[in-house]
Amino acid sequence: MSGQTNELGNGGLLNGQTGLKNGVQPDGQAGMKNGMRIELKDGERMDDLQRNGYRIIQNERLFCFGMDAVLLSGFAKVKAGERVLDLGTGTGIIPLLLAAKTQGKQFTGLEISERSTDMARRSVALNGIEERVSIVQGDIRKAAELFAPASFEVVTSNPPYMIGQHGLVNPDVEKAAARHEILCTLEDVVSAAAKLVVSGGRFYLVHRPFRLAEIIRTLSNYHLEPKRMRLVYPYADREPNMVLLEAVRGGRPRMTVEKPLIVYEHPGVYTPEITELYGY
Repeated sequence: MSGQTNELGNGGLLNGQTGLKNGVQPDGQAGMKNGMRIELKDGERMDDLQRNGYRIIQNERLFCFGMDAVLLSGFAKVKAGERVLDLGTGTGIIPLLLAAKTQGKQFTGLEISERSTDMARRSVALNGIEERVSIVQGDIRKAAELFAPASFEVVTSNPPYMIGQHGLVNPDVEKAAARHEILCTLEDVVSAAAKLVVSGGRFYLVHRPFRLAEIIRTLSNYHLEPKRMRLVYPYADREPNMVLLEAVRGGRPRMTVEKPLIVYEHPGVYTPEITELYGY
């Protein structure tokens, strides 16, 4: 499960905007798109993704997607005709954003939570993109049993960041699994990506800098060579609190460290690059 909200995000939308809430549009109609009525369940809302008119169903009682997912979708490069797998897709935010922004052929999200899978599938139907996006319920640790080896040109993941001793663990299992390595570890995610991406294919990951040495070591152990890295800073004078990585299956050792990505110019005001990433 992924898509955790963090200190840099507010549910994935700028300035606290929540798009369509509780399935009610300004004209009072329930959630309708492409002639299809999408019913929202208790606690759910629909948010505008500001891309191609796409919307996403989320539940405020669970983890809504955060800025980390948006940044990963902007960092990942998907070429025309490529097949993409998102490991731990949550409510499907990364497949939805990549489908909206790229010419990839097929996008698949793998999610263990039944509730998140259900919301993701309804979001896909809401946007009328079932031919390009599919959501599979399953365990990342068994991903190699669900998909054929080397069947994706691109794999992405926004995994849980925290190991057991880091931070407070939420008593709700689904919420806890979005932040802590309860249902899968970093190595589980990397191992699955290595098995499912083609030779020369790309794996994109967003994580926390305090685990960077472990991340690079684990990627290399599974023959995923780190090729691009970008550190994300909340402010120009602060330490980074996110890292974006691209690794290539069977690539040669050489990594480019890109310029820092700064989120805020000052409190409450995003930098132009962040504003552009959100589609505003």
